Amino acid sequence: MAGDGLSMLGEHGEATPASLEPSSTNVVPLARAAGWEDFPVGFTSQHRIKAKAVRLQNAWPLTCLAGSFKAAANGRILKKHCESEQRCLDRLMADVLRPFVPAYHGDVVKDGERYNQMDDLLADFDSPCVMDCKMGIRQRQSVVLGGQWAAGAHMGQPALGSSILARRTYLEEELTKARKKPSLRKDMYQKMIEVDPDAPTEEEKAQRAVTKPRYMQWRETISSTATLGFRIEGIKKEDGSVNRDFKKTKTREQVTEAFREFTKDNQNILTAGPSAVAVLATHTENPDFRLEGEEVAYRDRLKDIRATLEISPFFKCHEVIGSSLLFIHDKKEQAKVWMIDFGKTTPLPQGQTLQHDIPWQEGNREDGYLSGLNNLIDILTEMCSGSPPA
Repeated sequence: MAGDGLSMLGEHGEATPASLEPSSTNVVPLARAAGWEDFPVGFTSQHRIKAKAVRLQNAWPLTCLAGSFKAAANGRILKKHCESEQRCLDRLMADVLRPFVPAYHGDVVKDGERYNQMDDLLADFDSPCVMDCKMGIRQRQSVVLGGQWAAGAHMGQPALGSSILARRTYLEEELTKARKKPSLRKDMYQKMIEVDPDAPTEEEKAQRAVTKPRYMQWRETISSTATLGFRIEGIKKEDGSVNRDFKKTKTREQVTEAFREFTKDNQNILTAGPSAVAVLATHTENPDFRLEGEEVAYRDRLKDIRATLEISPFFKCHEVIGSSLLFIHDKKEQAKVWMIDFGKTTPLPQGQTLQHDIPWQEGNREDGYLSGLNNLIDILTEMCSGSPPA
């Protein structure tokens, strides 16, 4: 990629070489990850980048950020620059959570556009299977926005001004904005009636439109966000096929079945021996420590994440909204879980902390991240043992 005008800034803002040429040892992994088992003779660096681009296109349609990524070299990807995500990643590189988030390598400017440069989490996997779980649960009273419901039940529409419960995975600031300047969205109304024709109120049916907060909160009432504190956004299988039809996956049984299909009930992927929590606990002062080579699969990786969240200064003083857990495994039974997507994660006022596992009330900024994580761990524990956890 030399000569393409790529300029880079390192982790501390210093200039670094413009060339991102990967070593020849990356040829086979990239080709296999892209589904090119028999890659052509003379496979060049440009082919390698193209192979990675194919892999990214296959994996990232799981999220609404599918168009935000570009392939890079040296086991890295480029994600469209987001100031708040950059700030979070900078802080996470010095936090005990560092082993569980993509390593961040500073800004990249390419073709006049800024990107956050980070590790490609798929780089070490062979034809990976990927699941994106959006984390968070909030319980609140309904809010009226400019005469519209900000929250609504998808069954049995309440009279305007009555009280309902809703849970959400978006920022309080978005509610404030919506109050000041509510706008009607015909596209979101269409999405709503495609899932449930009876969901809109009579007023919304007449307008054939809903507000964005109303749609977002309605969507969460029909998914496991409302019941379990997380929802499955999408799954990519090893053959490259993508399933995003999880909008109405709500019950514990439905989520468990989705995980069974995703993992093929492979116990080596679900759990692989003793948890590495004890190992991690001895390295909390070393931000560079990673659990390389540890046989830790999904359930135990989640336990390690939970144990680390409980001692993380970053987690205590940030509202974690719209963040996902990314599950990745392959046919070699490698399995990892990563915390990703920090674009809506915001710092709290100085001196304020969150518990992350209590009900949300407007103003307390609780996000319920730990509530969802605890439920995920319980579900995988049940799958591993064959019986509900005690």
